Amino acid sequence: MPREYPLERYRNIGIMAHIDAGKTTTTERILFYAGAIHKMGEVHEGTTTTDWMPQERERGITITSAAITAFWNRNDQKYRINIIDTPGHVDFTIEVERSLRVLDGTVAVFDAVNGVEPQSMTVWRQADKYRVPRICFINKMDRVGADFAMSVDTIREKLGARPVRMQLPLGAEDKHRGVIDLVRMKALVFQDSEMGSRYDEVDIPEDLRAEADAARSELVEIAAEQDDALTEKFLEGTELTEQEIRTAIRKGCLSLKVFPVFCGSAFKHKGVQPLLDAVVDYLPGPLDIPPVKGKSPKGQEETRETRDNAPLSALAFKIMPDPAFPSQTLTFLRIYSGKLESGSAVWNSVKGKRERIGRLVQMRADKKDEVSECYAGDICAVVGLKLATTGDTLCDDKHPIILEQMEFPEPVIDVAIEPKSTADQDKILTSLARLAVEDPSFRVRTHEETGQTLIAGMGELHLEIIVDRLKREFKVDANVGKPQVAYRETITEMVETQGQYIRQLGGKGQYGDIWLRVSPNKAGEGFAFSSTIPAEKVTREFVEAARQGIQESLSSGPIAGYPLLDVKVEAFDGSMHDTDSNEVAFKVAGSMAFRDAVRGAKPVLLEPIMDCEIVTPNDFMGDVIGDLTGRRGKVQGMEPRPGGLQAVLAQVPLAKMFGYSTDLRSRSQGRATYTMRFSHYAPAPKDVLNR
Repeated sequence: MPREYPLERYRNIGIMAHIDAGKTTTTERILFYAGAIHKMGEVHEGTTTTDWMPQERERGITITSAAITAFWNRNDQKYRINIIDTPGHVDFTIEVERSLRVLDGTVAVFDAVNGVEPQSMTVWRQADKYRVPRICFINKMDRVGADFAMSVDTIREKLGARPVRMQLPLGAEDKHRGVIDLVRMKALVFQDSEMGSRYDEVDIPEDLRAEADAARSELVEIAAEQDDALTEKFLEGTELTEQEIRTAIRKGCLSLKVFPVFCGSAFKHKGVQPLLDAVVDYLPGPLDIPPVKGKSPKGQEETRETRDNAPLSALAFKIMPDPAFPSQTLTFLRIYSGKLESGSAVWNSVKGKRERIGRLVQMRADKKDEVSECYAGDICAVVGLKLATTGDTLCDDKHPIILEQMEFPEPVIDVAIEPKSTADQDKILTSLARLAVEDPSFRVRTHEETGQTLIAGMGELHLEIIVDRLKREFKVDANVGKPQVAYRETITEMVETQGQYIRQLGGKGQYGDIWLRVSPNKAGEGFAFSSTIPAEKVTREFVEAARQGIQESLSSGPIAGYPLLDVKVEAFDGSMHDTDSNEVAFKVAGSMAFRDAVRGAKPVLLEPIMDCEIVTPNDFMGDVIGDLTGRRGKVQGMEPRPGGLQAVLAQVPLAKMFGYSTDLRSRSQGRATYTMRFSHYAPAPKDVLNR
């Protein structure tokens, strides 16, 4: 089956934003105008295409990223656009992370009343991490208090980005009628009677002409900066053509130097079609991004060109149950090179095992279109893979490659869970294990002392959804304890220790001997291991076994059994026995040495600190700040907001934020709101251990 669309006419994009900025509504309008759906759903009615889970429809929020394909005609050419709608709630930030890992570009949606909000900053930083080009859509221009200029300013000030206005709004609030296209210098007026399907192209109104001329001059100047030839042309006073402006801004967007800004109101059907044109004009296709890099199983650097005839390389970025058959799994793949055929065998280079591709499907949210082949640049799903987990690479066994794996955030909250009936004991463990495979930010462990099953996640809502899914999908009713803070431990001093494991029980014995230098690592840098032991003293295989023993010991610290963070270990000496040394002995020796070292390295308990933003009317500022101080919070600053509101920025220990929403409502007569996201771990006060 030949490729239907050439690679240059592919766009793999995400829609990302703060909660309630209008991502899902924007996605729904895009799908409608692109002809992928024939009736627009609404978030408040629970009828949108991409929010298909019952929990999403009941709560009006996006929980899981949904992939869907649409097609868009631009300049008489048809483009294939693979869209992923991502969640805005901070508890589901892992969905944004793994989507950005495989996308070529993204649309960042902002609320025109609030501009850049806390989760907008989080997802923007995630896109920076993967160097994903972005265009910006200032949504909700119809709302009272909508302010396009303020929103653009917040992109510049809060995100440190360089926004370039491609449009101006044609009116605001209840007078919002459409947009002014600054490239063509035309006003686009959308027809309310036809749900925005048609718009009229008219001259720019005289009262907005001066503002449009000034914005156009700024746009031309920024475009000229992106290309030396255009700079020369601009300085000579020659007018740039529309195509030259588009090409130059695209170049700046792909290099992350500028971020084109568009506007409209997705809910009121205004500005979405020009946004789709912008996706085609300014965001990259698979050929515009550098060849994907990885490593061979021997550790040598490898690259894969985005070509159908290159060796296969694909990244599994999401695992989820098949909506039609929940007992089966769907593994979402981004194909970077080569092609994938149903019925073929592929190599899982992370697991070191072969897998067979059964059914290959293109997803439309929770619906599936079966296909026989997928190509470089495609995002698709495979039904029923047995071994693949998030972050695994599927490749050609003759040309193995391991693509860069994803990093997942540490959970900050845990609860004890048990089934309501003893008959469900085995079932609950199996179900939780399946959910943990799907969601790498969700963890399950057994408490060593109490034997309780603990589930850990990114927040109360995250765990609430997990428990709800247990009941609905796996038919397991569970009792859940009170949320507890997921503390961590670390060390504060450097210690050297020896680990010796010597056993002689007749016949062949066990002998492992290793010296470790254990010291604190920089905050946030996790576990680092190195070895300076000469191979004649201890072979590389035995050092690796010791490293495995050390890494397993990180799961339980010496203070209260919480996992250890930010530890650096150097193996610097040791010895082995000609016949008695083996990998098991060195694994035990490494574990023993490490446990001894951390006990003597002045360990401390760490607690999660949250970045909080509380938006409150001025009247309640004193109460809000006093309450934060009582919660061991540190106010970082304040910002005025439209409508007599103030935003208080603070860092507060998570342990003090349980039940905060109820307290805040009562202190502010229900008028204040807050958002919270994980910032970092910090040493906990000594009295925390005594509670």
